Amino acid sequence: MTETVRLTVAQATIRFLGQQWSERDGERQRLFAGCLGIFGHGNVAGIGQALLQEELAATDAGRSADLPYVLVRNEQAMVHTAVGYARQQDRLSTWACTASVGPGSTNMLTGAALATINRIPVLLLPSGTFATRVSAPVLQELEAPYAGDVTVNDAFRPLSRFFDEVVRPEQLPSALLSAMRVLTDPAETGAVTISLPQDVQAEAFDWPVELFAERVWHVARPVPEPSRVVAAADVIRSARKPLVVAGGGVHYSGAEDALAEFASATGIPVAETQAGKGSLLHGHAQLVGAVGSTGTTAANALAADADVVIGVGTRWSDFTTASRTAFARNGVRFVNVNVAAFDAGKQSGLSVVADAREALTALTAELAGWSVSDTYRKRQGTLWRRWDKAVATAYEPPASVTDALAEGLLTQASVIGAVNELSDPRDVVLCAAGSMPGDLHKLWRVRDRKGYHVEYGYSCMGYEVPASIGIRLADPTRDVFAMVGDGGYLMMPTELVTAVQERVKVVVVLVQNHGFHSIGSLSEGLGSQRFGTAYRMRGEGSHRLDGDVLPVDLAANARSLGAHVIEVHSRDELADAIAAAKAWPSDGGPVVIHVETDPRVFAPDSESWWDVPVAEVSELASTQSARAGYDKNKQDQRSFLAPGERS
Repeated sequence: MTETVRLTVAQATIRFLGQQWSERDGERQRLFAGCLGIFGHGNVAGIGQALLQEELAATDAGRSADLPYVLVRNEQAMVHTAVGYARQQDRLSTWACTASVGPGSTNMLTGAALATINRIPVLLLPSGTFATRVSAPVLQELEAPYAGDVTVNDAFRPLSRFFDEVVRPEQLPSALLSAMRVLTDPAETGAVTISLPQDVQAEAFDWPVELFAERVWHVARPVPEPSRVVAAADVIRSARKPLVVAGGGVHYSGAEDALAEFASATGIPVAETQAGKGSLLHGHAQLVGAVGSTGTTAANALAADADVVIGVGTRWSDFTTASRTAFARNGVRFVNVNVAAFDAGKQSGLSVVADAREALTALTAELAGWSVSDTYRKRQGTLWRRWDKAVATAYEPPASVTDALAEGLLTQASVIGAVNELSDPRDVVLCAAGSMPGDLHKLWRVRDRKGYHVEYGYSCMGYEVPASIGIRLADPTRDVFAMVGDGGYLMMPTELVTAVQERVKVVVVLVQNHGFHSIGSLSEGLGSQRFGTAYRMRGEGSHRLDGDVLPVDLAANARSLGAHVIEVHSRDELADAIAAAKAWPSDGGPVVIHVETDPRVFAPDSESWWDVPVAEVSELASTQSARAGYDKNKQDQRSFLAPGERS
């Protein structure tokens, strides 16, 4: 007879999650570092009670809980914390997230979209209304007249890589096992959602004890088919001006050394996507930096003339391809190395479906003895040195720029430069939205494979503070510098309280420029005159937001949330603040460095384009002019439908 143990569905879920491990290359780690959550009706007596019971049992046994609980302040933010942690751990470990019925659970929708778009594993446990419906309609229940089984949690379906709703205890084992399979699949991973109705969470069942046995989930490294390696090598050998575009898959595979060897042996220059930045470290002879709409002039010049483009672990977003204008050469061909067949098949490229490290190692061997010309190597170096000089000038702007700044203001590029130069090589820079990600993509000099963390698949404002907590929890030996503008900060500053509570040291560099710098610049470029993008009072006699700057003190706000705040008004004060932040105790909680910048001073231009449609007809001369420029750029846009794959 099968041995059983009687537990509620919630208790069984927590006990199961605490026994899951992942393994790759013989190294294993807990699949779940813990559970992040906010309790309310729906989970307080279910998942909440189960977490309490496990924590008390662990305390009585003199050990730490297998699934420790961390109280957060915002449900969207806790998903960002889990994502930041999982990305720092190369997707081999993550957190579970629990939320209450209705708004608590649907607050996680934005985080689910971010995780799935960025291919980052996170387990979401939204609470649901009664499966039995005996008390319907209950508080916060959606009544859909056309379907009795629809709930707000169905909104997670298109945002999840796997979704299930457990309406009977017997369904839980298959739901949990399927969730673990997807979370540990390098090609399929993303947000995984198991919806748990509140009455089902509290329902008891006799579970087979085998359900709670320790399980180790192998994270695969798919090897490339030999014929595809030969075909890809043949295409590469035919090239005179090839270019590698390194994406996030390089990092998740741990393929940085394999890429460095491939690039050195072949002489092929390497450009980087946002997720792939740092695939080669600053100083490598073949590194040409960011590519696309926020790219370097070096990478974009090589991209424009490339006859073969080798994508490694990239999903070819519009920023990477400059909305399909970056790779301009007639007849340009693509080789796509990706663990996901979906991405490997893009751009009509020759697809190599495989782990990035395994594929690069195989290609290096297959191309032994072949290299690009010395002339092409020389051109790479010339273009890169020219760009690197522009970066140095942006980091230390000349007097013609600094003398024109109002007193106490710095440029955003000089703030980036100070943090880059004064932080340790192993420290992590973090950002997600606004103008900062583009500037970091172009300007930041990466000195460690884990030193750069910009979320740009969803570019979600408010990601920075909660994700910095996740990164620091993943690796307490590194300081995390979260670079955030005032617009992004105001979206989600409350997780500073979580950092205080957990004594997590993160350094938030709060760049105040009184508005949405990025969208303001974009608006101006599209002929919309920065409308609705500045933090201003309404002007006297006007209905427009064109009056005085809002009297908002963000430094005081951060202090009120428990952070240690340092206000700076010069480059020297910024240097002192960074040094003070570095010296801050590791368990001292968050540090916020507040600095004001002039949004009218821009980083060096990428000489690239991004497709954002402009009104086709308008009464505004600014819009008419912008539309003319848009129509001109659209003429350079490519379909990448030909010549197709050649094997």
